[in-house]
Amino acid sequence: MTATASDALDLATGNARFLLSVLARTRGQDYREHRGFAVMTGSRLVRVLVLGPDPSAADLAEIGRLVAGAPDQVVVEDPYSVVDGSPWGLTSRPLPVMIRPPAPLPESHLEVTPVVTPEQVAVAERVIIDGFPLPGFTAGETFTPALLDVAGVRLFLVQRDGDVAGACMSVVDNGIGGLYWVTTLPAHRSQGVGRALMHGVLGGADVPYTLSSATAGKPLYDSLGFEAVASATWWTRPEG
Repeated sequence: MTATASDALDLATGNARFLLSVLARTRGQDYREHRGFAVMTGSRLVRVLVLGPDPSAADLAEIGRLVAGAPDQVVVEDPYSVVDGSPWGLTSRPLPVMIRPPAPLPESHLEVTPVVTPEQVAVAERVIIDGFPLPGFTAGETFTPALLDVAGVRLFLVQRDGDVAGACMSVVDNGIGGLYWVTTLPAHRSQGVGRALMHGVLGGADVPYTLSSATAGKPLYDSLGFEAVASATWWTRPEG
């Protein structure tokens, strides 16, 4: 990984760190930072973010303790792919970390709407829970209206044929943007909804944007000018 890619990965990780602290605060959940990782702890979810390429033995031991004590869902996001979660009973999934410099895009051919009301927050939350999906989450606890008061954090909705078809979250902090939960509902897939959403969100952006891409979304992100800078590893507890 080149120095430029390394810097981009650090920026992406910093953006994810900011989002994790925001989600914890707006959900009323516990958020703590250690030297090598950050953790959000809720009643049904432990969410860990590795913050650098050299977590200490003490960091790894504490992450293992948190995973062992988690009541239900566990996510350990490791942007640097340096942690082995298999001894903790977790399974891995690689996701490329991508970055896009600010650049113009054509105007979206669908209506893309920034979320500005609690009612719209609930709609966006429902779309993301249903379309992403987010196992274990129910409406009202994933995204709360308190997000509307957080500078730099915005939800977006996109409509097709008069119906809400997709949603995403944009987070801008410290000169870098992050895209999260880019979602198209099943009934509207393969209709250009994701591309329209990206055009609407990124078209006027004046900062670089990062994201972690699922396999299905990577061709779209490639075509929009995103470039992979690393392969992150996401560790989760097997279902069942």
